[in-house]
Amino acid sequence: MDRLVATSSRERSLLSTHKVLRNTYFLLSLTLGFSALTATASTLLQLPAPGLLIMLVGFYGLMFLTYRLADRPAGILATFALTGFMGYTLGPMLSMLIASGAGEVIMMALGGTALVFFCCSAYVLTTRKDMSFLSGMMMTGFVVLIVAVIANLFLQIPALSLAISALFILFSSGAILWETSNIIHGGETNYIRATVGLYVSIYNIFVSLLSILGMSRSN
Repeated sequence: MDRLVATSSRERSLLSTHKVLRNTYFLLSLTLGFSALTATASTLLQLPAPGLLIMLVGFYGLMFLTYRLADRPAGILATFALTGFMGYTLGPMLSMLIASGAGEVIMMALGGTALVFFCCSAYVLTTRKDMSFLSGMMMTGFVVLIVAVIANLFLQIPALSLAISALFILFSSGAILWETSNIIHGGETNYIRATVGLYVSIYNIFVSLLSILGMSRSN
């Protein structure tokens, strides 16, 4: 009897995990599409860059709102507001690359981002390896990145900018591994929070690849 109860409980847990994973990837695909639409609109309309202050307030404000509403239906709307805003912020960067004749850089960055996400997700989903050990290293990496970004605001050293972009790719790849593992092992049961976590990692990888490829092309 106890064995049957344990088996039933395990099956319910697996079904719940699969549901979270399925909903996460479905919502992620929708938000990536919506973000692409707002980025395209921002590029075609040549909308101005939002500026650092508006960027930070918009991102962290909408991020806070999304997490606050993650357990309600309104959380989905907040997720689209966040990802749509982040897509808009890409417009000025994409416009600059297209104007300089570096349109191929955008396609290469898109392909590289898709490859990194696919490889990281496939590895965890295939091996089902527990990536919780990455949490400590990621916290350290986050602190290093923050210090490096603040330092580069004053120093404006190209080599440091390149290193920061590379570190963002490594950090975000680790975040995808950790987030996916967290979902399949039942650590994350809210697909809205999981979607936002994966989206931010994908966004950071894409922007970092744009930066690295753009600098490489200009040199």
